[in-house]
Amino acid sequence: MPAAAAPLISCVQKLVLYETRARFFLVGSNPAETKYRVLKIDRTEPKDLVIIDDKHVYTQQEVRELLGRLDLGNRTKIGQKGSSGLSRAVSAFGVVGFVRFLEGYYIVLITKRRKMADIGGHAIYKIEDTNMIYIPNDSVRVTHPDEARYLRIFQNVDLSSNFYFSYSYDLSHSLQYNLTVLRMPLEILKTETSQTRQESFDIFEDEGLSAQGGSGIFGICSKPYEKYVWNGKLLEAVKNTVHRDWLLYIIHGFCGQSKLLIYGRPIYVTLIARRSSKFAGTRFLKRGANCEGDVANEVETEQILYDASVMSFSAGSYSSYVQVRGSVPLYWSQDISTMMPKPPITLDQADPFAHVAALHFDQMLQRFGSPIIILNLVKEREKRKHERILSEELVAAVTYLNQFLPPEHAIIYIPWDMAKYTKSKLCNVLDRLNVIAESVVKKTGFFVNRPDSYCSILRPDEKWNELGGCVVSTGRLQTGVLRTNCVDCLDRTNTAQFMVGKCALAYQLYSLGLIDKPNLQFDTDAVRLFEELYEDHGDTLSLQYGGSQLVHRVKTYRKIAPWTQHSKDIMQTLSRYYSNAFSDADRQDSINLFLGVFKPKEGKPHLWELPTDFYLHHKNTLGLSQTRRSYTYWWTTDVLKHLPLPFDEVTCAENRRKLTVKKFHKYEEEIDIHNEFFRPYELSSFDETFCLAMTNSTRDFMPKNMGIDPSPFTVRKPDETGKSVLGNKSNREETVLQRKTAASAPPPPSEEAVSSSSEDDSGTDKEDEGAVSQRSTPVKVTDTGDNTKITENVVQSTKDVYGVNLSDVPSEDDLTIYTRFVQLGQSQHKPDKSSQQFCSKLHLDRVINLIPISSFSQDNIYEVQPPRADRKSIEIFHAHIQAGKGNMQPLGKEDFFMYREYIRNRYL
Repeated sequence: MPAAAAPLISCVQKLVLYETRARFFLVGSNPAETKYRVLKIDRTEPKDLVIIDDKHVYTQQEVRELLGRLDLGNRTKIGQKGSSGLSRAVSAFGVVGFVRFLEGYYIVLITKRRKMADIGGHAIYKIEDTNMIYIPNDSVRVTHPDEARYLRIFQNVDLSSNFYFSYSYDLSHSLQYNLTVLRMPLEILKTETSQTRQESFDIFEDEGLSAQGGSGIFGICSKPYEKYVWNGKLLEAVKNTVHRDWLLYIIHGFCGQSKLLIYGRPIYVTLIARRSSKFAGTRFLKRGANCEGDVANEVETEQILYDASVMSFSAGSYSSYVQVRGSVPLYWSQDISTMMPKPPITLDQADPFAHVAALHFDQMLQRFGSPIIILNLVKEREKRKHERILSEELVAAVTYLNQFLPPEHAIIYIPWDMAKYTKSKLCNVLDRLNVIAESVVKKTGFFVNRPDSYCSILRPDEKWNELGGCVVSTGRLQTGVLRTNCVDCLDRTNTAQFMVGKCALAYQLYSLGLIDKPNLQFDTDAVRLFEELYEDHGDTLSLQYGGSQLVHRVKTYRKIAPWTQHSKDIMQTLSRYYSNAFSDADRQDSINLFLGVFKPKEGKPHLWELPTDFYLHHKNTLGLSQTRRSYTYWWTTDVLKHLPLPFDEVTCAENRRKLTVKKFHKYEEEIDIHNEFFRPYELSSFDETFCLAMTNSTRDFMPKNMGIDPSPFTVRKPDETGKSVLGNKSNREETVLQRKTAASAPPPPSEEAVSSSSEDDSGTDKEDEGAVSQRSTPVKVTDTGDNTKITENVVQSTKDVYGVNLSDVPSEDDLTIYTRFVQLGQSQHKPDKSSQQFCSKLHLDRVINLIPISSFSQDNIYEVQPPRADRKSIEIFHAHIQAGKGNMQPLGKEDFFMYREYIRNRYL
């Protein structure tokens, strides 16, 4: 039985910044506004950041008294009411960080947020707007002429574009890691708790928890994975001085979620992409890898599937699959000064011992385990040697590294010229990719937090028995990862990842007992929903790295894209070329400044004066390292011992130091996900409920006409789906009219609710474009009052409405079944005399007479007699009456424990 553990929930989710002439006071509270923390920021220091956190938890009354005293003490005249000494500056939802250029520090606050996904009750938010506030007072400010330019460069990183955070879920780690941490043995959690006990003191903590027989729950907070955290440098100045609730780590990439309804059962499909903050940049300016093994355009994509009907991490069913994309891990680049669409590829440094590739694959073994599978999609045959340069060097590097690894943990290299197969009329690209995807998923396996279902054991599938990964008592673990790359890691890579994800999705659905075989077909509602998620995922990543949306999509490789798609591809190609030629340099400077790769200093060249940023990303060029890694034992010492399991998920002393463990009462807000999700203290409306507004397979993909199989795994014709029916604006009115004439069909969605992911109607409506970027747009229902006359004149057969013809005379078997049903209904209440005489005369064969079981002596549709209360209940009631009259009974030991628990939960 695993230990009772839960993720720690941050108690700082609402912030208000108050200001005086000398200080800023940042007041943070939990959503219920019962617990508060206060940060004091000094404004008298022109260039230093002075922050004081007393790490005390205030009540609402204490905070009001504190702010009142501050307001009274900072007025210019004592007792003056005209001007306040304490003014409210801004409200926020989190602190992104603190940054300094050449003058004083700025504080960056999140002022708007939007919920994008929900994983087991843990909300994931997207940053919608931020506010950057200068901390020092104007009286002590030392101005610099270049400060404004640095500020503009920093703000070129649009924080309202695809930056995500969560108060309770660690977005920098995978679901497998987060749930593995929660299943740590009880003895280890107790050890870690004793080491972090000094953070808080509670007079009832030891006595109350021990008296209740260990009813406490361990709250666990893990250290984020720095590679995927984008504000790590912004929080570096304060992370050792403030409480962890103030630290809000953000990721950059993509997050989308859709609801797959399987006969009413809600299954949430979530796609999370984490873009690496190491060696980050734009398309032609960041290629290959740096000296530390970090590659350009490295993105970790995780698809999460879980049953939304059970919210708990411990009791729910969760599954995930992770894959990675990234540039070829070599020293290579492309010269963009030639103004060519495809600049020549050059190898910058000779690396005969594959040093940089060894560092990169060592990181992957430590995070994902083995096997590492490389799917290389670059061209193999070219008239002029271009992409083939990378393939030859990558093969040499993998061959060299594999000779030192054990054969069972060797790196698997799969070369496949995807462009060549696309041009061929005899080959189907996606069929070949499906074969590769099956072999990859069988080698790596996937994560699921529940053991195999009993039906899978009774009727095992051949493909299921061949599945790899690691099988444990609590389910399955993914060991190893697929690493896909082409030259840009955009179009071809996204299609290949979609096919692998589609194959893994079938295994995930099968493991949760939702389908009978681990296989999914194209043109089903489930695959269309998943394809739309991956297209949004690919467009977002392509805009961030390449400057345009995807040029080639899944429909392009299926060769079912409409003829209008070719003109769109041309426009996307031109947009990408323009962005790479004219705006990528400015975007690269902004990223370097935001991530802290470049730090402005007096007396040193400015960012815009540098001829190149090569030296900023390759630290070995600024100094020689005293230690050199082995050319043969190129992996970290402890990584190889635990393979195929990833070293980061192994229970060892090094990994335990990354955890913060604290024991709480089961009703504490820091671990109570029920209150965090449902917010019983807030007034909510259905229009704003996220689960009702998100993309829905039944509403958005299933055909609207009746008589169609509602299963999301049924193959449908392209003209049957909800998306394609509303694809062309020309036939939209006709389709709406057809739906309104159907007597049993629901009213159609308005044009604002129609997503523009279909290739036929993109660019036609502004509302359609907004539905893609804002996946939580609520559906609006149009009025059907205009066509009531048409509906009345249409007479439909029972076959069209119900899917079956009703016969005139029921059969004898149906009459027998109906008679039994009537007899069952009569057995549920006390029959009167007339019905008793009737039943005595009527003899029915094979009828079961049921005896009603109830606490009530008379329980039927005619009368109800309340049950008799037992002696103990009567005594409790009399004691309640006496207490109301002032006659109190002496308290026992259990009453004292109950009162202490109440005081602790209410006030401490």
